[in-house]
Amino acid sequence: MTRDNAGTTTSRTPSPADGYAGDPAVRAEWDDRYADRPQLWSGRPNGALVAEVAGLTPGRVLDVGCGEGADAVWLARGGWDVTALEVSGVALDRAAGHARDAGVTIHWVHAELTEAALPPGSFDLVSAQYPALPRTSDAANERALLGAVAPGGVLLLVHHAGMDTGHPHDSEFDPAAYVWPAMVAALLDDDWEVEVEEQRPRVAPDGGAGAHHTDDVVLRARRLR
Repeated sequence: MTRDNAGTTTSRTPSPADGYAGDPAVRAEWDDRYADRPQLWSGRPNGALVAEVAGLTPGRVLDVGCGEGADAVWLARGGWDVTALEVSGVALDRAAGHARDAGVTIHWVHAELTEAALPPGSFDLVSAQYPALPRTSDAANERALLGAVAPGGVLLLVHHAGMDTGHPHDSEFDPAAYVWPAMVAALLDDDWEVEVEEQRPRVAPDGGAGAHHTDDVVLRARRLR
């Protein structure tokens, strides 16, 4: 974070000099997607996040794949100490602008989840809303999600229902290449309590990419120790 000459706290997006931690091809792919239009998402927080966070006491939260920052800004306004992670520098620029407009402070991390060097077990909430996390043989992203949650904290993973059983689309999207909630749930052991694992109608913000999806799969699990 930085302060301007008037002493106002502002959110800061990492500059290229700060470095990007991850595969440059992944960054380029997502930068291209965001650069293709002035706004990719609706600009409103995701409905499942709003519903599931309602009863939680604000603490430290990791927003995985923060995009243009709507969830991160909403969480910060609610009193959460927000760390927001994103691979696209284009998205982070937009997210930081929205945070400045809202007058909230957010710590931005320009990295892939497995390369972010986040302090393990330090977040009271790890939120991953429709993340595009690559699937690997060692389940690295699944374990990174779980490993970021503090004892007593919550993992909230939400995805579009039915996408995991779909077929590759024009060779651009292969569901088998990505992490889905069932894969994370399969790794939960006695150190975890599943509080929600269900499919439900999606509370979708108006407009934005993905607005056509009608149902969510919601996994909410609490780390006991």
